[in-house]
Amino acid sequence: MSAPTRQPDHTLQAFDLVKRYGEGASAVTAVAGVSVGFRRGEFTAVMGASGSGKSTLMHLLAGLDTPTSGRVAVEGRDLSRLGDRELTVLRRERIGFVFQAFNLLPTLTAEQNILLPLTLAGRRPDRSLLEQLVRSLHLGDRLRHRPGELSGGQQQRVAVARALITGPAVVFADEPTGALDTATGRELLTHLRAACTELGRTVVMVTHDPGAAAYADRVLLLSDGALCGTVEDPTPRSVLDALARTGER
Repeated sequence: MSAPTRQPDHTLQAFDLVKRYGEGASAVTAVAGVSVGFRRGEFTAVMGASGSGKSTLMHLLAGLDTPTSGRVAVEGRDLSRLGDRELTVLRRERIGFVFQAFNLLPTLTAEQNILLPLTLAGRRPDRSLLEQLVRSLHLGDRLRHRPGELSGGQQQRVAVARALITGPAVVFADEPTGALDTATGRELLTHLRAACTELGRTVVMVTHDPGAAAYADRVLLLSDGALCGTVEDPTPRSVLDALARTGER
């Protein structure tokens, strides 16, 4: 395979990405030849039925899993060419993660959880960025509280701040509203939207919720590990209609 060519406006790209488990007749293909690019400042939702490959695709794009074949490039850097240490540094400095379960450390305060990636990297925080995130995410009066003293929405906002504090190129969000009520989920999605429009981050979100997907610039539809459709400028109705056409709902 020839070396991938980076598109100038693409922060993240996948080239003929395949992930296969097992061998022979019992082999299962979770991701089947996906090629896609994600632009700077773009919010993309990835949807599909359970088992469609959306979580596996996200793990491959984030460098958390290794493809059977194909390549992933972050800011033009081919992940397959990086050693373990280089990949760890890239994930820590250029990629942010927001998980459904928040994944905050219970013994640390909200501020310590936010700054944890920088602490692990031995980097000093950008206080102006921290103040901007704390202000925009309405966490100013919660920084000294531990996760057990915060609501679910507050914990998820702390997780968003932690994902953004390193100034990443890409933020991956895995069902980020799954553990939140509707109003709190909408608030969180508004913050992810702002990360794109105000900070220029590329956000890739896996979700099963058409309402959540409508906050994105586009929706990628997966079926049996392959891209089967795209919805531009999505609304809940257009997403539902597209899912119905592809038989994924």
